[in-house]
Amino acid sequence: MATKRMDFDTFVGKLLAEEEETDVLREGIRVLAQALMDAEASTQIGAGLYERTEARTAYRNGYRTRSWDTRVGTVELRVPKVVPGSFFPSLLEPRRRAERALASVIQEAYVKGVSTRKVDDLVRALGMDGISRTEVSRICKDLDQKVEEFRTRPIEGEHPYLWLDATFHKVREGGRVISLANVVAVGVNTEGWRQVLGTDVGPSEDEAFWTRFLRSLVRRGLKGVVLVVSDAHEGLKNAIAKVLHGATWQRCRVHFISVNRPSAGPVMKAA
Repeated sequence: MATKRMDFDTFVGKLLAEEEETDVLREGIRVLAQALMDAEASTQIGAGLYERTEARTAYRNGYRTRSWDTRVGTVELRVPKVVPGSFFPSLLEPRRRAERALASVIQEAYVKGVSTRKVDDLVRALGMDGISRTEVSRICKDLDQKVEEFRTRPIEGEHPYLWLDATFHKVREGGRVISLANVVAVGVNTEGWRQVLGTDVGPSEDEAFWTRFLRSLVRRGLKGVVLVVSDAHEGLKNAIAKVLHGATWQRCRVHFISVNRPSAGPVMKAA
């Protein structure tokens, strides 16, 4: 196989002969990175560029552009495309990890209620060019899939103890800010491990909503419930009796203390 060799003396001389603003170091990095990617692609394919060999396992299919941020500036690379299969140069793997880390930061800020404008300010503070509202929304859409997978995962094993509670959050829906109930179920299995079994959002904390929620837990595998702890909401108590047959209900002490707390004076903590 004929190997294409690069005369770096000629290359550097050519760069130095060009206009003064030419960034010699950045261009040198680009050329070297391009050569490394092409060599790695040839190794994966089993053949060099335009080479005919029986060891070939795939073919080149053009290039895709990729910006690479380095300490000497942004370098535009042409990453080889391979069919069948795919190719991603090991040279860019550190950047891939950095992109995942940045996406995690943006998602965490989104969950905490940080506005898209402030997310853009955060990205700029990290030394980057900023990020649009559309891009923030696209990155955060990955959270929807992860949340849905968590909410619908199978419930394995028995959970003798089950805590149920709800809280209300202000959300924007259809251009209006409304209050929605967020219900949650926390269980303890036979080995003593506690975990969130499920969560859901509805218009109100009524019996019908709690009943649908508990039935969804049972369909996913909830079983062996002996004791259910919650507040004294009548709709919730009725839903527990309707769905979790044979389970004993107990009022949560935290809710009991909150409801019966005096208007003034200290509150004794339960032992």
